[in-house]
Amino acid sequence: MPTHSAPGDDEQINLVDLLQVIVENLRLLVFLPLTLGLLALGIAFAVPPTFTAVTRFMPPQQQQSSAAMMLQSLGALGGLAGAAAGLKNPNDQYVALLQSETIANILVDRFKLVARYESEFRVDARKELADSSKIMAGKDGLISVEVDDKDPTFAADLANAYVDELGKLTSGLTVTEAQQRRAFFEAQLVQTRNNLIKAELALKSSGINSSALKSNPEAAVRAVAELQAQIAAQEVKLGSLRGYLAETAPDFKQAQTELAALRAQLSKAERPTAAPASSADADYVARYRDFKYHETLFDLFAKQFELAKVDEAREGAVIQVVDVAQPPERKSKPRKALIAILTTLGSGMLLLIYVFVRQSLRNSRLDPSSAEKINRLELAWRRAFGRG
Repeated sequence: MPTHSAPGDDEQINLVDLLQVIVENLRLLVFLPLTLGLLALGIAFAVPPTFTAVTRFMPPQQQQSSAAMMLQSLGALGGLAGAAAGLKNPNDQYVALLQSETIANILVDRFKLVARYESEFRVDARKELADSSKIMAGKDGLISVEVDDKDPTFAADLANAYVDELGKLTSGLTVTEAQQRRAFFEAQLVQTRNNLIKAELALKSSGINSSALKSNPEAAVRAVAELQAQIAAQEVKLGSLRGYLAETAPDFKQAQTELAALRAQLSKAERPTAAPASSADADYVARYRDFKYHETLFDLFAKQFELAKVDEAREGAVIQVVDVAQPPERKSKPRKALIAILTTLGSGMLLLIYVFVRQSLRNSRLDPSSAEKINRLELAWRRAFGRG
């Protein structure tokens, strides 16, 4: 009477077979990985240690300045300066500067890294420098610079040099919001000053003495000059908006509406002075109006330029070092214990797979059909390498 195997007999037999294979090869699976782990540990002792020096610094903080709050009252000028100073993430910008080729070339020349890294070209030395340096911006607002080297003192000097060269580089760049506003208003101020000088000379050439410059021939002239200055500022703003906004954007349409309203006010204000008493009076009024127009622009730009300078000095483009890199006392690489453990575990897993595959091939040779397939595979293998 045939016997029926209970459910799970095949699984139990397979598990027993696996355990039997492990027990039969226990010495190989235990002693060989331990031997390889000890060998890796010995090799790790022969590898020169690597030291990591770390410096952390806080980049210049961008804050809401007094000038930025007053920009709302300037309309067109405020929108233009705000668009010119839009920075999304300043920390990422400083990280990019630290990773730039400009700073890398300076450090390569300063520390003679071509000879130290035994590189043939500067580009190879820059790559070695990038591989041994790690620059990160943390969530706490600090930027860290980590440098690996076999000499702890050299690693600390190189890490601190990154911060020094960044300070020198940013001193000539407009990085912060206040610096960008200062540069913008400085350029506008120079241009407006030149136009104001020309307008003043033209007014003097009309035959009016210097005391007449202080007089106010008509109240409408001053109002017209101020409107012309506001229109010029609004046109500059529209020109800047075209660079990053479509004409259908709400902000662009609002700026166009404001410009049209200013032009309508100017047209209305010019009507009383459209017919002066004489040509000499008309020439004087026109030149006086031009002079007041450039004078108004000059006053606007001068005030904002001074405020931007104050904000720049207050926020300070100063890199504040939190942790100065010191020569590390302990090495960071290689981690001998970790290398030994990973080598032991990795070799043990590979040996276990090898033992199971070898046993599977042995069992397959007991089956005639499987043995024939294995023989064909071995023959094809030999032929592939020219041994058959």
